[in-house]
Amino acid sequence: MRKEAIIIGGGASGALMAVHLLRAGDRSVHVTLIEKGPRIGRGIAYGTANKAHLLNVPAGSMSAIDSEPHHFCDWLGARADRPRTLAHPDQIRTAFVPRALYGDYLASLLASYGARGNAPGRLSIVHGECVSIDESHLGVTVTLASGARHFADLAAIAAGHDLPPPRGGCYVDSWTAPADAGVERHHRVLVIGTGLTMVDYILALESAGHQGEIVAISRRGLLPLPHRPAAPLPLRDAEIPLGANASALLKWLRARVADHEADGGDWRSIVDGIRKFNQDIWRRLPTSARQSFMRHARAWWNVHRHRLAPEIEKRMTAALRSGHLTVMAAKVLAVEARAEGARISYRRRGASSIETMRADKVVDCRGVVSVPYRAVNPAVRDLLARGRARLDPLQIGLDVTRDGAVIDRSGRTSQRLFAIGPLARAALWEITSVPEIRRQCAEVASRVSGLYLRSAG
Repeated sequence: MRKEAIIIGGGASGALMAVHLLRAGDRSVHVTLIEKGPRIGRGIAYGTANKAHLLNVPAGSMSAIDSEPHHFCDWLGARADRPRTLAHPDQIRTAFVPRALYGDYLASLLASYGARGNAPGRLSIVHGECVSIDESHLGVTVTLASGARHFADLAAIAAGHDLPPPRGGCYVDSWTAPADAGVERHHRVLVIGTGLTMVDYILALESAGHQGEIVAISRRGLLPLPHRPAAPLPLRDAEIPLGANASALLKWLRARVADHEADGGDWRSIVDGIRKFNQDIWRRLPTSARQSFMRHARAWWNVHRHRLAPEIEKRMTAALRSGHLTVMAAKVLAVEARAEGARISYRRRGASSIETMRADKVVDCRGVVSVPYRAVNPAVRDLLARGRARLDPLQIGLDVTRDGAVIDRSGRTSQRLFAIGPLARAALWEITSVPEIRRQCAEVASRVSGLYLRSAG
């Protein structure tokens, strides 16, 4: 008997979930992937066509298959059109390739599961927007904006990140090509935020031949740090102070880095060495410690943890040295649209006086919508409004179990509804990068294939 699984969202998280379900061993499982956009496996990160937008980690860490760490590299090596610089396996493993290429990879993994001629496939792709999800003891019913309904034994919400709604006026969308957004080559551009989204937009401006001044502002003025050839330091469970409070963890981390650097090592080895423990560390922190981390340490952690490809670092350094880009630690207080552009009021970090500047365009690069109740995704809003899901105490994600099962307003854990990827950040924190998402997908696929789907048959 065929068993049905629905995945809502066809970006990277949804594609990874589909791949792991289809490869889990139960060939009677059929997956319906619902995506409102025209392409599968892209999402925000991998939907870019700009070749300057590279992966933030080497190809060797980007396999989509948790049990096959070289899968992506093997796929790259088999491509006849791969760059000549990727002739040797070691070159492929350490390369930072265009993100669009990774989107091609994810799409290719799903292609073999679709229908071929008259033969039905195990994967159906439905292009439409999910607006509601209903669960009963019989299964899950998903309703689309068109009115169409799909029934399954279980559903996984892989909505990924939401973009903020358009603001209009002097604001331009950070995910729209500058030329398409009306940004002219001579324009003075204010970028709010100095993280990876800002870096992407600076590269987009450069690709468009932009020559005007760019000012980037964030409260701390921190820029992502670059990758360097530094292998993760092998660490044992006993070395990690699991269960310690935030202050003790920070003290341990600083001491560990200092000792390693005193021996000639690189701090990156420590940060990457504890990566496999990050979710356990986060889960054992009390809510108060998580709140303290979010307020005081998150920005510092992000610039060390989510780093730049060396090629991108060189371009950012050149932009700073030339004066094309200026980075400022300050808080934007107001943006007033005027006929000649925008008047921005801001206060520098540590100062009390308010200053102003003029800009032709303003780009908000503080990232994606991270608070689910502000989400654009109608299915997530509907679940929250009807109490079928609830926010975590920090309001940064849905309240879910360790394996992603959704918890409703009354505290009941769903047996059929899961949150995959960034929506599960409240429980897992480190769930925005492919290695962590693929691991979660593998765990969920193993669990549901071995229990829920089998019992449903």
